[in-house]
This record gives sequence, structure tokens and C-alpha cells, in this order.
Amino acid sequence: MDPIAVTTLTALAGGAGGEAGRQVWQGLVALVRRPFRQGADDGDENATLSSGRTELTALQDAPGDLTRAAALAAALGVRAALDAEFRGLLTEWQQQAQAIRTAGSVHNEISGGTQHTVLQGQDFSHLTFTVSPTTPPTP
Repeated sequence: MDPIAVTTLTALAGGAGGEAGRQVWQGLVALVRRPFRQGADDGDENATLSSGRTELTALQDAPGDLTRAAALAAALGVRAALDAEFRGLLTEWQQQAQAIRTAGSVHNEISGGTQHTVLQGQDFSHLTFTVSPTTPPTP
């Protein structure tokens, strides 16, 4: 199973993807709320492992928080390692989430004039740029 992308979690928690994204997010919520089957060994050593519910709630409270998203991704990864059924369902969920993440398109176009600083792409967040002012050309 591939690790869950923190950016996917923050995007979906924040409402990316419109109605389809909301449905995928609700699918994860339902998946996390399933009973946590820790495998054949349900000894005390696993009693403190998170099902992901706490991390999910924390991310829902602050959807753009990468630290909370990373904590959820880690909890889901551990849970998937211990519960084969959950791992299969989480893999299916990841495929749905990937389809939402890649849905849509970006069209970047620059025409005419002189551009000194251009940033093109999709889904930027938490970026800071420091750009020196340019001197306009002398006519």
C-alpha cells in the first residue's frame, strides 16, 4: 500500500473537489469509524494504537494543518498494517481520492507584454515569495 499523501488529506478535508471530493472525504470518515481489528494478537501492546478517529477529528477542525494531516496519515498507515481488511478498503479509498485529486485541469497561458515573475501550476499552498522590484525599461 502506498503512503497516503498529506496534501490529499488536507485538500479533501478543506473541501477540494466539490461534491465528489466531499463524498470521498465522507468515505474516509466512514472507513475510520469502522471497528479497529488489530489482527489475531489483540494484546495490551496494541491497546494504545490509534484507530485514526482522533487524528481525523483534529484535521476536520483545522483542514489546512499539515501536521494534523501527517498524524492522520501515520495513524491510517499503522492501522492498515495491522488490519488487512482495513488495508484493502483504504487502498480502494486512495484510488478514489487520487481520481479526485487529478480530476479537473489547469490551463496556463501567458501572452503579450513582458513578465518578470510568473508562477504556473495547480494547488499551491503555504508558499512565500520574495521578489525584487524590477525597473521598467527606458522608452
